[in-house]
Amino acid sequence: MARWRGVGSFCGMKHITTPDAPLPAGHYSQAVVHNGTVYVAGQLPIVPGATTHVVGDMEQQVTQTFANVRAILRAAGSDLDQLLSVTIYVSDIELWPAVNAAYIRVLGDHKPARAVVPVKELHYGYQIEVSAIAAVRA
Repeated sequence: MARWRGVGSFCGMKHITTPDAPLPAGHYSQAVVHNGTVYVAGQLPIVPGATTHVVGDMEQQVTQTFANVRAILRAAGSDLDQLLSVTIYVSDIELWPAVNAAYIRVLGDHKPARAVVPVKELHYGYQIEVSAIAAVRA
């Protein structure tokens, strides 16, 4: 079950925690909501609750990563169709055509602003990480 984890009324911010996405492995929140906007921390294609890290093909990695983003967005009162901006970190720019094809299948006609950042490597050998900003439904 998704739920808010409040941090008091400090600047009206709310931290999001949901077991439907991988729990933070460090000192950060899955997401923070402030002034009707949700800021989702970088998500890897980790299966929530899994004890091992299996790196699948790019279709599987994109699909799982966006399932994690979606779970967090839903816990915050949003969803993928409310995405405003997406930042995709990819470990090899040569993978971009496969990433983009899977991204289109996941988001359909919705086209948020997007940045693609090539990086050397990602945790656990994954090839993609996604952070996102979305509007919270009124």
